[in-house]
Amino acid sequence: MAGHSHWAGIKHKKALVDSKRGKLWSKLSKSIIVAAKTGGGDPATNLKLRYAIDAAKAVSMPKDNIQRAIKKGTGELEGGNLDEVLYEGYGPGGVAILCEVLTDNRNRTAGEIRKYFDLAGGKLGATNCVAWMFETKGLLLIDQSKIDEDSLMELALEAGADDVKAGDDKFEVTCEPSAFQDVKAALVERGIEPDVAEIARLPSTTVDLDVETARKVVKLLEKLDDHDDVQSVSTNCNIPAEAMAG
Repeated sequence: MAGHSHWAGIKHKKALVDSKRGKLWSKLSKSIIVAAKTGGGDPATNLKLRYAIDAAKAVSMPKDNIQRAIKKGTGELEGGNLDEVLYEGYGPGGVAILCEVLTDNRNRTAGEIRKYFDLAGGKLGATNCVAWMFETKGLLLIDQSKIDEDSLMELALEAGADDVKAGDDKFEVTCEPSAFQDVKAALVERGIEPDVAEIARLPSTTVDLDVETARKVVKLLEKLDDHDDVQSVSTNCNIPAEAMAG
């Protein structure tokens, strides 16, 4: 999972920039709209909506924006006509890539996503060509300076986590999506704020890449992630730290 940790870290840093120019708020509004559309406007009974609202609050999205997005999802305001689409394909080196998309124009978005893959030397694939390799999990990344591994293991497992692994400089805590809120709350209660906390698609197995290929993959991932309709991007490759430099 080192690859996903590196990519999650890249996304986290980029999100700070995106939030300053409003791009991230726009994406989070879409996720709130769709969550409210599919499960209702009450976060107490709609777990997906609660996660979306928490993500919005984490980047200081105004309460009015959140409420407006909920109302669009429930049909109280116009603008809630969005479809959830999962695009799957292969990037440089044949790595698996998943893009979760929310769009009001499938044909436009599909054409643009396909072009990104083609220009990178990859290929957009058919439904379930790579999705079967991934499992939806809660993922929390914690700086190793904040807690020792044994203490984190005890705290996380007691709160409902599945596993704790040590990465290069962070611990990776994984859990079922239903336990995500409890695990995160247990950490925060102990004064341990995760660097990254998200519901993610994690690969069951990973592939190693050389630095040059990994850089090409990262460039494609960043391009996809920057698309206005793309909510999240996942891959099954291990991204070496050297690929982040230069």
